[in-house]
Amino acid sequence: MSRVFVTGGAGYVGAVLVPRLLEAGHDVTALDLFLFGDHLPADSDRLRRITGDIRDEALLRRALPGHETVIHLACISNDPSFALDPRLSRTINFECFEPMVTAAREAGVRRFIYASTSSVYGVSDAENVTEEHPLVPLTDYNKYKGLCEPLLFKHQAPGFTTVTIRPATVCGYSPRLRLDLTVNILTMSAVVNGKITVFGGSQRRPNIHIDDVCDLYAMLLEVPDGLIAGKTFNAGYQNHTVAEIAAIVRDVVSREVAGREEVEIVTTPSDDLRSYHISSEKIRRELGFVPKRTIEDAVRDLCRAFAAGRVPDPVCAIEYYNVKAIQAAGLR
Repeated sequence: MSRVFVTGGAGYVGAVLVPRLLEAGHDVTALDLFLFGDHLPADSDRLRRITGDIRDEALLRRALPGHETVIHLACISNDPSFALDPRLSRTINFECFEPMVTAAREAGVRRFIYASTSSVYGVSDAENVTEEHPLVPLTDYNKYKGLCEPLLFKHQAPGFTTVTIRPATVCGYSPRLRLDLTVNILTMSAVVNGKITVFGGSQRRPNIHIDDVCDLYAMLLEVPDGLIAGKTFNAGYQNHTVAEIAAIVRDVVSREVAGREEVEIVTTPSDDLRSYHISSEKIRRELGFVPKRTIEDAVRDLCRAFAAGRVPDPVCAIEYYNVKAIQAAGLR
């Protein structure tokens, strides 16, 4: 068991990952601004919360010593968030990254796991986009995510193991739910409105269930250094077009939600051109990681969370929408 430092530990993925690490016996420090609330366990003596900003280098240097691993999740996440303030997004997603890596190495951290994104590939008509595919960023979000990767690997050394994961779009229920992700927002629309609006539809989008990506991060705490040092791995499962995802959502919602046996799908034009079909063969071959959960599972989990009252006011509550919550917090 080890001490793990999770940046963005109260976020969408962090709120699922941190409890999982605690259950596995790890001690966890969660660094977060808590802009979206605190959904972490309240009764664990092995969890330390730090309310703080990853741009605060002095804070990092105080907090990092004593930890074996950093899992870096924190960022201004998704493309629309960058419309808020390009300077804010640049400082959080890029400029503070290498100082954080340096602080971790100097603090004695032995492993740094970086959550990049498969959206670094932008647009590709390749049958399967592997880790060697050129990066074609379409937005500042995926540009900065990609630019951080070589900065991390500069610091790869014996005793400081670095690995980058490029996850597909994450889907499914989290206590800190996001309803601005493709599968999640289509499910919300079907459950609440009985209608799904598809923007474009032909774009190919890979997805991975939130429980699977958390299984991966937990597994990376145990993998021998030599299997991951200085390496990059795609992590996805199902590759579907947005139109196909909408059809999956409609079919699951029609079975799961009373009164939603007929869900309408409306298609409208889109200027979002991101489209790519990622290969996750490398991570299967080299690490033995194979996701277990489908988009259908994610939609079913979301439907049951709605039915259980775990998603109050999904349309108007700002904490489900990154842009709205960041605007309301006045983050600078």
